[in-house]
Amino acid sequence: MQGTVTKSTGSWYQVLTDDGKVWMARTRGKLRLNDLDTSNPVAVGDRVEMQADANYPDTASISKVENRNNYLIRRSNKLSSRRQILATNLDGAALIASLFAPRTSLGFIDRFILTCEAYHVPAAVFFNKMDLLGDNAAGFLADIQHIYRNANVTVMMGSAKQPETLDPFASMLKGKRWLLAGHSGVGKSTLLNAVFPEANARVGKISNHHEKGKHTTTFAEMFTLSDGTQIIDTPGIRDFGVVDFEPQEISQYFPEMRPYLNTCKFNDCQHTHEPECAVLAAVKSGEIAEERYLSYLGILNNEDIFE
Repeated sequence: MQGTVTKSTGSWYQVLTDDGKVWMARTRGKLRLNDLDTSNPVAVGDRVEMQADANYPDTASISKVENRNNYLIRRSNKLSSRRQILATNLDGAALIASLFAPRTSLGFIDRFILTCEAYHVPAAVFFNKMDLLGDNAAGFLADIQHIYRNANVTVMMGSAKQPETLDPFASMLKGKRWLLAGHSGVGKSTLLNAVFPEANARVGKISNHHEKGKHTTTFAEMFTLSDGTQIIDTPGIRDFGVVDFEPQEISQYFPEMRPYLNTCKFNDCQHTHEPECAVLAAVKSGEIAEERYLSYLGILNNEDIFE
């Protein structure tokens, strides 16, 4: 039988079969050996084949993962070489960001966007809690949109406490399968509840001591709504380490750099110090945002931001 993985709980997966039945399933030993450098051989969004367990009702063994249209992956922490697949077969991935309590850095955002670009997942960034900026919100949005104007990413802002600001975000998600990610405490679950109340995601409180959110979403989980919208809610991500990129290909995943890559003097130009570098000239002229270029250098030098 076949189904879609809707929840990952570590060793067990919740699978919704095509007839609407929910199964709890585990991977077979052979399947677990197929991809040793990932911490999870099966991810939310996967289409899988499985066989019912003879001795236990409503449980099954996953025997095969179907080919994926795309997926989103990260290095789970600074010291680990293993990779974690966040979700698969996505129509898009949205990073929920905030300016404070907790702050989402541009470096973190850029690593998320780069990974989406590399793995063919449409990307969006939604800045939440913008009600706290008051009259400064419009100016901030203009600055952010300028930085990302050629970065192939949708930038939005609003507040879960102001429902009228959420309509564009809700329209983007409607009828599609989107992953939501972000630091703990950025208001991701609150935003999800405000946009789609039927998802009924749990909401945590900000820790006043650390200004970090408690990890109220323990495992990735897909909510399928009555209109067909599928939202994959993920645990709070503290860091986003990029994986599987050779130094010479990183610039290819910065869309604003692509028009200049073939006009540098040297074919192997890495756009750091080389003479007659078209990318450096574009940064100097303002065609490429300096903030984005600094993120490029950080990734190129393997200086992943973990904060």
